Amino acid sequence: MLNIKWLWGYLKKYGWMYGTGLLLLTFFSVLSLYVPKIMGRLVDEVIEGGKTELLKPLLLTLIGATLFRTSLAYLHTLLQEKTSQNVIHDIRTETYQRLNSQDFPFYDKNRIGDIMARMTGDMDAVRHFLSHVIPQLVKGIVTLVFAIVMMLRINVPFALCIFALMPVTCFITVRFGKEILPTLKAVRQQFSRLNTAVQENVSGHRVVKAFAREDFEINKFDKENEKFREANIRTAKMWEKFLPPLDFMCNMVLFVILLVGGFFVSKGAITVGQLVIFQGLSHRFNIPMRMVGWLTSDFQRFNASSSKIRELMYAEPKIKNVGIKLNDLDIKGRIEFRDVRFGYRNNPVLHDINFVIEPGQTAAFIGATGSGKSTIMNLILRFYETDEGLILIDGVNVKNIDLKTLRSKVSIAMQDVFLFTDTIEGNIAYGVPNASFEDVKRVAKIAEADDFIQEFPDGYDTIVGERGVGLSGGQKQRIALARTLLKDPDILILDDTTSSLDLETEFKIQKALEKLNRKRTTLLITHRISSIMNADHIFVMDKGRIVERGTHSELINKKGLYYEVYMNQMGDFELTLKNKEVG
Repeated sequence: MLNIKWLWGYLKKYGWMYGTGLLLLTFFSVLSLYVPKIMGRLVDEVIEGGKTELLKPLLLTLIGATLFRTSLAYLHTLLQEKTSQNVIHDIRTETYQRLNSQDFPFYDKNRIGDIMARMTGDMDAVRHFLSHVIPQLVKGIVTLVFAIVMMLRINVPFALCIFALMPVTCFITVRFGKEILPTLKAVRQQFSRLNTAVQENVSGHRVVKAFAREDFEINKFDKENEKFREANIRTAKMWEKFLPPLDFMCNMVLFVILLVGGFFVSKGAITVGQLVIFQGLSHRFNIPMRMVGWLTSDFQRFNASSSKIRELMYAEPKIKNVGIKLNDLDIKGRIEFRDVRFGYRNNPVLHDINFVIEPGQTAAFIGATGSGKSTIMNLILRFYETDEGLILIDGVNVKNIDLKTLRSKVSIAMQDVFLFTDTIEGNIAYGVPNASFEDVKRVAKIAEADDFIQEFPDGYDTIVGERGVGLSGGQKQRIALARTLLKDPDILILDDTTSSLDLETEFKIQKALEKLNRKRTTLLITHRISSIMNADHIFVMDKGRIVERGTHSELINKKGLYYEVYMNQMGDFELTLKNKEVG
């Protein structure tokens, strides 16, 4: 019932339209039951009674009723389909909005294939429930009730003989509904895994090709596809188990009509025309009885799908706007970490991080992969929440700053560059959609991107392929850097943004950034010492701790880990640490 209540929350907005459709459905369902009655009159009064003058009006009535019923059916279908599409549009829109409000931890634990399955297949199951299952259920109930009344009015004993079979049919249907739900959930879950396998393969096709792993990926897909086939076969076996008994009970109704009806006709209890009416009415309610299995299956599919959609919609993000929610903050750029600790899924990453960066200063974080550099940046932007300690910007706890305000004042060029399927100009202006072309070009020049962009036939109007396909790693990084600079943030974070660039291009970008009139706090993450030698603060990280700190000259004089990397001219902490361990 929770799923029905949830669905009603969206349906009530279009209740008049949906209700009108069901009302039309009721009218033409009842109207269809009078067709057998007309047929019975043709037999009793025209064929048996010889009243040929009734033939024409009865035939015209039959044709008129059929045409009117068809018109009502058309209007009903139109209204039901329009309503179901409107409802699904609203649900899909709200679900997508909720997806965009989710935080990094949500996407860390939910597979893309599962999310896609909920946004596509599960949505369609809900729409099918609205446009098909409910109307068929209403039609079946109306047909059954009116057919029972009409049969009882003709002959009670004969009608009771037919209805005696219905409890058995109901019992089979209830058992079927209980047993098929787990199998449908299994099909849905495996469909999600199949989606994930396809999505990962398509997104990573370049890696697959590079490592010649096509056969491995095909075998991996075949395993998931085989499990999906087996799950569907288990569902089919449920049908094999319950569908024959349901069909048998429906056929028994016809057998009872022929056997018992013939007996009643021979005894004069009913006429041949009334037997025809019974046969016609039984055929009408036999159709919904035959569909009980399908409707039960579809109803359980709706339950499974709507539960998954509701889970997605009502998943609460861990990162929320709480406390003061400052949204009008003039940030100067002072950043302070006080005893900050953090871990991913009970796996400690940062330990007792303390530092202060004053407004306008440049701070660099250097260390091996996994040392916690990027995690510090993610915590500043509240992509994740600290386990312990405080993060302050201008003395204000970041938890008390409105999330949109915080992320509009602090901008990051991420290590994992993502470009949208759009023009180069559209990708650069993504964070500032109303930016002028002159501003887009200005930041592209700072990021050393303007020259290669101009070389494309369409220049800034060049369409970038999915995830930046067609561009080199360095080109993608420079476009991403331009996108970040266009926001003109108070705090600029560059997370290994120039790792794919040559030293000359990186040097040019650094000089261009230094020449900007705007004085801002800048945080750098890099493996190259050459790019951070002029930083006001350099923090050397190892295994989630700041093991050294100071300026370039101070760290060189300490002759510690930073000095070793510098002397080796590597800029690669991982290799240096390995050399130390071997030594």
